[in-house]
Amino acid sequence: MSVEGTGRTVRCLVAKVGLDGHDRGAHVIARAFRDAGFEVVYSGLHRAPEEIVQAAVQEDVDVLGISILSGAHNTLVPKVIDGLKEYGAFEDTLILVGGIIPEDDVTELKALGVAEVFGPGTPMSETIEFVRNNAPERE
Repeated sequence: MSVEGTGRTVRCLVAKVGLDGHDRGAHVIARAFRDAGFEVVYSGLHRAPEEIVQAAVQEDVDVLGISILSGAHNTLVPKVIDGLKEYGAFEDTLILVGGIIPEDDVTELKALGVAEVFGPGTPMSETIEFVRNNAPERE
């Protein structure tokens, strides 16, 4: 699936940040994104925020999906966002978070620049459609 108007395939990084070792959801979403026609890079487990930023910049991704179930989302996600800003990649990257995130924290994450937070049980079609409708257009 290409970014509308560019012919460029949507590039996604599915990332596991911190010490969270639960990666089933990340694998499921990575496969669903791939099956939807997106290019997908998976970070692997236990990545530091700096490693996620480096991978997002080096892979020139349109979408960064952060999967986190450890409860450290209010610490780790802002570090990733700050890193993307340092590299000038924040404005060109759609940031998604998946996991068990309390509603009050969802509001805070969105205020920091997370486009959407997807909880357990979200239909894959909903996440894919969100990416299709919101992936940044760039050349």
